[in-house]
Amino acid sequence: MGARTRSAVVAGLRGLGVAVAGLAGSVTLFVLSLVSVLLIVAGVGALTTPWVLGLVRHWANWRRAVAAEWCGVRIPATYRPFPDDLRGGVLGQAERCRLLLADPATWRDLRWLLVDMTAGFATALLPAALIFYPLEGYALAAGLWRVFTDGTHVGWWYGFVPISGQGTALLAAVLATALLATGVFVTPALLRVHFQLTRYVLAPAAGELEQRVRVLTETRRDAVDTSAAELRRIERDLHDGAQARLVAMGMDLGTIEALIEKNPAKAKELLGQARQSSAEALTELRDLVRGIHPPVLAERGLGDAVRALALRLPVATEVEVELTGRADAPVESAAYFAVSEALTNTVKHAGADRIWVDITHADGCLRVAVTDNGKGGAVIASGGGLSGIERRLGTFDGVLAVGSPAGGPTMVTMEIPCVLS
Repeated sequence: MGARTRSAVVAGLRGLGVAVAGLAGSVTLFVLSLVSVLLIVAGVGALTTPWVLGLVRHWANWRRAVAAEWCGVRIPATYRPFPDDLRGGVLGQAERCRLLLADPATWRDLRWLLVDMTAGFATALLPAALIFYPLEGYALAAGLWRVFTDGTHVGWWYGFVPISGQGTALLAAVLATALLATGVFVTPALLRVHFQLTRYVLAPAAGELEQRVRVLTETRRDAVDTSAAELRRIERDLHDGAQARLVAMGMDLGTIEALIEKNPAKAKELLGQARQSSAEALTELRDLVRGIHPPVLAERGLGDAVRALALRLPVATEVEVELTGRADAPVESAAYFAVSEALTNTVKHAGADRIWVDITHADGCLRVAVTDNGKGGAVIASGGGLSGIERRLGTFDGVLAVGSPAGGPTMVTMEIPCVLS
């Protein structure tokens, strides 16, 4: 009973906070949005609307976060991304305004502001009322009724109970007890009702299924494109590398066969060249196999594969691994090549003299952090290396986060949902 009471009090406090903050925030943002959109006709609104709607999105995302954290209600955010080549300046701001107003999620946010300041306020305040309104009933029964009445006339109402003396004040206490008992049992559920209402207004028509299908379609397309590009790379490397060396070695052997009796010295020289070509072809084939799926990854797992990768870098690299098992082979492969790409980008562009790689698994996610002490300024740009990593991780519902202030340091964090065996 104590745990239930604590849960009810916490839900009441949360409901009160959401009601007060929601009323003030939603009314303010709705008025600002309405004024800004109307001012588009005058030209000023095209510059202010993106800023105001950005605040609305932050406000809605905060409500999504507390809904998931407090009541486990997941509300998908389905905003359309802005194109990578969006211009800056006044023209870019006007284009951003157009894209925002063309996004159905924007209008769902504005509709939610209206609901949040009315029905949302009531559903958030109700849990708080059931917990804290009974305090007034007990205060009246304890003698506060004398402040409002002289004992002969009704001077105050508590709910539907008219307070005219000690007797009716005790009836107020009885009503307060009934309200409090009800609140202890239903307050958490009522707070969840508030967030379910929020979800009903903010979620797209087809809900999470539509969003999930869209994400899976994009990641499948990216996976197919990546696979096709990888096949073309393998074909090109075989044709231009090992195959060309093997053809040249075959020609050298044919020449050696013709010269071995006529000009043994020349044949010996060509034999040395053929041996060198065979060694180089073998090295290229090994590199090619390592690029497809490194043997050390299959034999010893992600940690040792990344350590072996770090040993080949021209920059001092420390690798820390805390894994209690191994992930599925496709996940390990994706993580390995994502780390490889991140390290390659660091060596090429960061100007760092030290790199740290941390690999851990917690809360059902494989987490890899690549940190360097370089110049910073790394961003996820279309067509860049980090964008390729993001697409690779997206195939497995993974995410990429980059923290890279000017002057460094840079931290690239990758997470892939998986289990270890």
